[in-house]
Amino acid sequence: MSTIFKAVKGFSDSFYPESQFLTFLENEALNFFNLYGYKELRLPILEYTEVFSRGMGVETDVVQKEMYTFFDRKERSVTLRPEVTAGIVRAYIESKKYAQEAQSKLISIGPMFRYERPQKGRFRQFHQINCECLGAIEPFVDAEAIVMLMRFLERIKVTSYSLQINSLGCKNCRPQYIENLQGWLKKIERSALCKDCERRKETNPMRVLDCKVSSCKDILKNAPSILEHQCKECSDHFDTVKDVLRSEKIKYEINTRLVRGLDYYMRTTFEVVSNDIGSQSAIAGGGRYDGLVAQLGGPDIPGVGFACGLERLSLLAAKPKGSAPLFTVAALSSEAKRKGFSLAQQLRNIGLTGDILYSTGSIKSAMRSVDKLGSTFCFLLGSNELENNSVTVKDMKSGVQESIPFNDAVQYIERYLNSTRECSKGIK
Repeated sequence: MSTIFKAVKGFSDSFYPESQFLTFLENEALNFFNLYGYKELRLPILEYTEVFSRGMGVETDVVQKEMYTFFDRKERSVTLRPEVTAGIVRAYIESKKYAQEAQSKLISIGPMFRYERPQKGRFRQFHQINCECLGAIEPFVDAEAIVMLMRFLERIKVTSYSLQINSLGCKNCRPQYIENLQGWLKKIERSALCKDCERRKETNPMRVLDCKVSSCKDILKNAPSILEHQCKECSDHFDTVKDVLRSEKIKYEINTRLVRGLDYYMRTTFEVVSNDIGSQSAIAGGGRYDGLVAQLGGPDIPGVGFACGLERLSLLAAKPKGSAPLFTVAALSSEAKRKGFSLAQQLRNIGLTGDILYSTGSIKSAMRSVDKLGSTFCFLLGSNELENNSVTVKDMKSGVQESIPFNDAVQYIERYLNSTRECSKGIK
């Protein structure tokens, strides 16, 4: 017996209609975010490992535990992208976009790779929509990114979610908060925190706030709030973001533990969460990362952006009605196949969607197949039709069928489409 191969764990296949729905969401994102000036950037899925280790921070879970990293034939360390912001910034620097335009708004859609436990809404290969705005430091840009994301969720009819926001301060005020947080963490018994948190409280204390272990989360509810340690500039920045959200009737919750898990964030951070997709509640998130461009070797350019998980969005968004084929040609004999092929091509040539069944079975079995496809019309071609140079047309909704000359089939469909359009105008 030959071996039956299976997909790698955490990597899944998407057949129609799931594949069509993911494509629909991608197209909706490209069209909608274009209204705000975002232009598509297509990136490679493979980057040198340092792009992510320097960009996201070596103390993050992604870098330490989840990256697909290996050496190429020249012994260079490369990584399948676990996220895309660092890759966008790398491309932005390499292309010198900063010298060509004062502000760059970029959208990138594609697969990401993280080695983590597969579960509902989480795969080891998953897909994201990323929007990044580089070059603008104003808080209105932060607010615009959040408003844009919220309006997009409305557009695709996601209804069950909440928006959480926070501010992580800046290089001027964050050190004082980190010192205060470290002092508070040292008072906690060593056995009370998980091993990762014990390490992070010395190397990168703010990572402790991002811990997903329930016992740690309970302890950290009483941790000092970063909002109480912010400088006036950061406080004013966050106040403006909140003011804009209120003016746009965007509801939000302030979550002082929200740090987004990656080192490059500063000031505004935000996350959209839902309780309807299992334990993986985050469906989108992002924030400001003003130091990232410089950190990756470019000039000191500010940035802000977010990512949406396509698979998670697909669990919550309203699915559009499927597009059933308008026609199916059923060739009921070997002799009818060539003529059926010709008819199908004539109908497709005028922009109609349909298929052909190369069936030599009975009419009954052919009609069952047509029913499953959901076609509006079925064109039957058998020995009688070939003899009379005709075709039998069946309206699959009403069940009415009639025989027409073969050469009139295209005009028959066109008359139907014209009458449908006229009816639609009358209803309006």
